[in-house]
Amino acid sequence: MLVNKKNLSDLDPSNKGHASTYSDRYFSEPIPKYEMPDRGMPANATYQLVHDELNMDGNQSLNLASFCTTWMEPEANKLIAENINKNFIDHDEYPQTEVIHQRCVNMLARLFNSPKDKKSIGTATIGSSEAIMLGLLAHKWSWINRRKKLKKKYDKPNIVFGADVHICWDKFARYFDVEPRIIPMEVGRYTIGQKEIARRIDENTICVGAILGTTFTGQYDSIKEMNDYLVKIKKDKGWDIPIHIDGASGGFIAPFVYPDVEWDFRLEQVKSINVSGHKYGLVYPGIGWLVFRDESDMPKDIIFNVNYLGGEMPTYTLNFSRGSAMVIAQYYNFLRLGKEGYARIANSVIENAQYLSKKLVDSGLFDTLNPTQMLPVVAVKLKNKEKFTLYDLSDKLRQRGWIIPAYSLPPNADKIVIMRMVVKENFSRDMADILFDDIIQACEKLGGKKIDKEIKKFATRGRVC
Repeated sequence: MLVNKKNLSDLDPSNKGHASTYSDRYFSEPIPKYEMPDRGMPANATYQLVHDELNMDGNQSLNLASFCTTWMEPEANKLIAENINKNFIDHDEYPQTEVIHQRCVNMLARLFNSPKDKKSIGTATIGSSEAIMLGLLAHKWSWINRRKKLKKKYDKPNIVFGADVHICWDKFARYFDVEPRIIPMEVGRYTIGQKEIARRIDENTICVGAILGTTFTGQYDSIKEMNDYLVKIKKDKGWDIPIHIDGASGGFIAPFVYPDVEWDFRLEQVKSINVSGHKYGLVYPGIGWLVFRDESDMPKDIIFNVNYLGGEMPTYTLNFSRGSAMVIAQYYNFLRLGKEGYARIANSVIENAQYLSKKLVDSGLFDTLNPTQMLPVVAVKLKNKEKFTLYDLSDKLRQRGWIIPAYSLPPNADKIVIMRMVVKENFSRDMADILFDDIIQACEKLGGKKIDKEIKKFATRGRVC
């Protein structure tokens, strides 16, 4: 029997009894892609069309490229759904959300060892990029105010950071007219310390950037070493140069796993810290945090007070309107997990990363760029010259669903190509075994030869890409 498409197109969309979702006319006609349609379509058909198209995206659970959280508990998802329609900036309309926001800031300040005689302040942000730009803006204006007080010129600010930083540091320098003094990587040195910053700072330096877990290799910069040097410079030359800590990925790892490592507000020149709630803060994308050591570290010049929706409200953000849901989700995690829960998860992901890294190195095919493995980031390069590259291996693994990036390091180490795997909470020991097996099998196929038995014995399942 032939189906009359005209009759199907005339069906009342609200009358769901006439056709199932996939027998609806919308599934046998092209959907609009570049121009809004004249007429709408039923909700079930719209949902299914968009849902099915998104199947072309990668599997979040197999995405080892991103630091971002891809799983939360059902109760957290429920809270997110209940608060997703609240505009975070509407403090007068949603006062309890702002109370919860301030609780999170206070908890983070204490987690980062804020001095008891100081009043730490901070704010939630869309992510670490906004948090970094806001923190660096504060240091620029503090420097300007100091220069004005000394009646000195303030037209040539500079900022010192390593090539191991996120691109948002470069964006800050360009967008806000600050000279970037970027410390290049060297083969065998993928972080920065006192020696590297000493040659670049001067009286016009608004800030030194330090990374608690680099994007490239997952290593820490030598933060205490840089702090001690800047304390000496302040005493000898009078240059009060602050440190901003980009703790995007490490800020929710170090306090729980390495509490004795001094990188935070215990260090005199550390004036601001950003951290990503949507990384190892274990919240979905859309939440970062910026915390200042003391309220005096955030100049009042850059805080705006607006009369908005019924009340006076201070605002210090690059964005204005934003959702409340991820702030609430962060507070849920703080209550749900506590320090003990975060420590358990952090130790677990680090152990799984160490396990995977050791298997890769023991195979004889790879060298690690992150031997300390203080963060759950596995960064490796090919040990010997092979018939294939890590780009080839990354593509081959994609056939199995794994999303693992391969890329070259920044200058002057750009001849080194690495493959990086971020181990998150939902990456189990079993998944590590499966990934290792798939890597070995992929190498065998790409190399066009059987892998040595001594290497292959580490594989346990014999999967083939």
